[in-house]
Amino acid sequence: MQQLKGAPSAGTPEARVLGPDELELARLIVTALNLEDLKPEEIDPEAPLYGEGLGLDSIDILEMSLAISKAYGVQLRSDDPDNDKIFRSLRSLSAYVRSRRAK
Repeated sequence: MQQLKGAPSAGTPEARVLGPDELELARLIVTALNLEDLKPEEIDPEAPLYGEGLGLDSIDILEMSLAISKAYGVQLRSDDPDNDKIFRSLRSLSAYVRSRRAK
């Protein structure tokens, strides 16, 4: 796994503020991927998760998907045609999880 880094802020400072669901998911990601050098509240919610931005690779995405499945009961499939949209950013992933989260 490559070293993760926060992406440059995009847009207004308000766009970088994590909502409660986003912060919860950011904490899960940091814990699941053992990202000791990254604080969940430092993640730019609009930064790409994959490749540039946070720099996650396919193995990281798989581990994160398993953690999300266990924590929220949301199945993330590798063959989903919407994965580019779902994993675009923390914000898009959080919206997807929120819309499918087991109540």
